[in-house]
Amino acid sequence: MDWIVTLMDRFGYLGIAALIAVENIFPPIPSEVVLTFGGFMTTYSSLGVWGVVLAATAGSVAGALVLYWVGRLLNAERLEKWLGGKLGRILHLRPDDVEKACVWFEKRGGKAVFLCRFIPIVRSLISIPAGMTRMNVPKFLALSAAGTFLWNLVLVNLGAFMGASWEKIADAIGVYASVVLVAIAAAFLTAAFLFYKKRLAKKKRRCEGKPH
Repeated sequence: MDWIVTLMDRFGYLGIAALIAVENIFPPIPSEVVLTFGGFMTTYSSLGVWGVVLAATAGSVAGALVLYWVGRLLNAERLEKWLGGKLGRILHLRPDDVEKACVWFEKRGGKAVFLCRFIPIVRSLISIPAGMTRMNVPKFLALSAAGTFLWNLVLVNLGAFMGASWEKIADAIGVYASVVLVAIAAAFLTAAFLFYKKRLAKKKRRCEGKPH
């Protein structure tokens, strides 16, 4: 964490934008530290709250755009091809599962991109399915910027309000992130279990219905 603080102290807005951009591509970098310390910096340096918020938002959108294009490179067609082979048989997934997921994302992807900006780790990863489903780029950028701006605005202002005690906010956000990630992991594992259970039950019924 010390190197993050040092980088921000030395490069100001540019350092903040760069760190947040990297945080979007490599989620383990804690954005809560960057944002809350950035807020604290506005109390003793020439940096302003709005400048920090806008720099962080610009960095976040830049990082999100990188992952969006990663999703475009992966694309649904390539994933369907993979699932049509040995990988699909191992995972009990079929190519049409990708199509169903894409249909769902096309209907609800806008809300997902916006709301996921408030969830650590997921706020970065949501850019990949947006790219895979070829979400309209201006729409993706607008939703990403809006959600990220609100997240940044809250944390930077909290950091400025807490001043030298900014680490308390960063620690609290860290706890929030851990709780949310555990909840997401539990929900994912439950959904995966129910999905595979349903898939295996269908397969068993088909086998039982075949004449001997």
